[in-house]
Amino acid sequence: MTKLTDNQAIVLFDGVCNLCSGAVQFILRNDPKGIFRFASLQSDSGQKLLEQHNLPTDMISTIVLIEGGRSYTRSTAALRIARRLRGAWPLAYAAIIIPAPLRNLGYAFVARNRYRWFGKAEHCMLPKPEFKARFLD
Repeated sequence: MTKLTDNQAIVLFDGVCNLCSGAVQFILRNDPKGIFRFASLQSDSGQKLLEQHNLPTDMISTIVLIEGGRSYTRSTAALRIARRLRGAWPLAYAAIIIPAPLRNLGYAFVARNRYRWFGKAEHCMLPKPEFKARFLD
């Protein structure tokens, strides 16, 4: 497994979800420092990381951020990712003051409907060659 520096983090995502794959592409475009590494939740690396962080291995309805040795899910993961992107995205982190149960209501609604609204791919996305090194095997 890839060794991370203190500044790096791993994003685990649903590899067959078109919305999730789009989110990964968005993060890649807005992370010029290369802070984030990626693995699909369904991959061997993703499954091992879920186990290491005592998260259910069948948990595919959320994004997972592993940062500083800790894991974050749902809206907390999304906000912690946003705060490390370029542009105005770090301002979104201000929403962290909203209690997680309230933030996660909206997150859960989108997660439940993501396949219906955005579709589902037959297989995990393949990264562009320039980003391949940022994906865990």
